[in-house]
Amino acid sequence: MTTIDEFDLKILTLLQGNGRLSNQDLSDLVGLSASQCSRRRIGLEQAGLILGYHARLAPEAMNTEMVAMIEVSLVSHGTDNSSAFEAFVLQDPAIIDAYKTTGDADYTLKIAVAGLTELNGLMGRLSGTGTIGHLKTAIVLQRLKEAGIPAQ
Repeated sequence: MTTIDEFDLKILTLLQGNGRLSNQDLSDLVGLSASQCSRRRIGLEQAGLILGYHARLAPEAMNTEMVAMIEVSLVSHGTDNSSAFEAFVLQDPAIIDAYKTTGDADYTLKIAVAGLTELNGLMGRLSGTGTIGHLKTAIVLQRLKEAGIPAQ
């Protein structure tokens, strides 16, 4: 699949809002038959335009009610240092999103933990990697919108 048309875009938008929509639901909303929606959905998945389907959980379900954004500046930009930091990020479950960025920070991390004690522990683990020159943390006071969807 090389191009997406208005039907594909509508299917993608609808699935982004609710990944549990059936092909019949999509059919009713898009104006194509259920079998056409099924073929298009499979094509979008195979083209790598749909990366997965996920449950959106309430923070208290996973005991991760505290969210913070952490800006990270590495101590050096060598390949070994960057690779070691990225390997840590990939394995630590408290880090839910990680972005390599431009500007003052090299990376921005979104983390979710139970509270200040767990945040302090994560900060210690991050510092313990020996890869970080500076950390700047901002605790989220209110979730307004997540994953493109207004917070509950």
